[in-house]
Formats: sequence, structure tokens, C-alpha cells
Amino acid sequence: MPLPSSATARTSWKLPRPLTPYVFAFYMAGIMALLMCAVIVAANSGLGPRYLAQVLEAYALAMPVAFVCVIFVRPLVARLVACTVRV
Repeated sequence: MPLPSSATARTSWKLPRPLTPYVFAFYMAGIMALLMCAVIVAANSGLGPRYLAQVLEAYALAMPVAFVCVIFVRPLVARLVACTVRV
């Protein structure tokens, strides 16, 4: 049975399934880099008037580095999980 046109329009923007590892890495890196930048800037500089600007400056460097790290580390982590979790 074909999907109604409104359902088709809602899902048509989604990326193809083979890109899943890269989308996962992008979201994981983005969220983790932002959280780590926020904590590290607060620990080093406090919550002053330039806090948000300092977090965003750190994030500009941390996000691409985190993305590349997640891409390369993900297969190793998957193997480590497979070695330690009973399926």
C-alpha cells in the first residue's frame, strides 16, 4: 500500500541508510564536544561574561577533532564491546 503524500514528504529528506555510521559520529561528536567544552571552560575560566563565547571558540576546534576521532575509534569500541558483552 503506498504511503500518503504527506507521509512521503515527511521522510523524503532523510539520508540513505549507508550513511548511518557518519551521521551517528556527527551527532555523537557534536554533543560530546559541546558538553566537554562547556565543562572545561567552566573549570578553567569560571562562568564569567565571556563564558558562552569561550565555549563556542573551543567548540570550533573540538567538534571536527571529535568527529574524526569517533569515526576512527568506533570500530575499535564495537570490537571491545563484542569481547565483553555476552550476546
